[in-house]
Amino acid sequence: MKEATASSPAEPLKIVTAETIAELISRAAASPRKRMNFNLHNSTDSICRFLNAGIAGTYVRPHRHQTDKWELVSVIQGQCDLLIFTSDGVVKDRIALGFGGTGVAEIPGGSWHSVVFRAPGAVVLEIKSGPYEPQIDKEFANWAPKEADPLAAQFVRWLEVAAAGERVSSTFPSQ
Repeated sequence: MKEATASSPAEPLKIVTAETIAELISRAAASPRKRMNFNLHNSTDSICRFLNAGIAGTYVRPHRHQTDKWELVSVIQGQCDLLIFTSDGVVKDRIALGFGGTGVAEIPGGSWHSVVFRAPGAVVLEIKSGPYEPQIDKEFANWAPKEADPLAAQFVRWLEVAAAGERVSSTFPSQ
């Protein structure tokens, strides 16, 4: 990330370049989870802003945030799908996000959701209220396998094609 002089001496101007994005995608590809975040915010900021790079096949376990914690996502490179679920694992909506199409979605707090990164990968700008508190940031869906579960890869394949109205199969027992 490039920093330039800002109007406030306390905070430098932050500029995300093509090189920043390329490096982030490279780091995501080398990561065991096939994902990598790049924070633009400080740990105490009231609004979290970060880039989330993901390589196709990465698993973003369905989750929700507190009801007062909305999340705004915007694809800045590549394509991904945003899946919204009912509380019992039915796909309520599937939104294709990408440059030149639907570019921004705001997810209301309390909504179960996941993201499917499309090949070869994508970079998403995420903005949500902060500060980030990992112990209460999200609640994972009990109808979706944990990341380390052997069924996670099969669940990713289902997420990649699941259409609105489809329910999580009993193949994926509650965790």
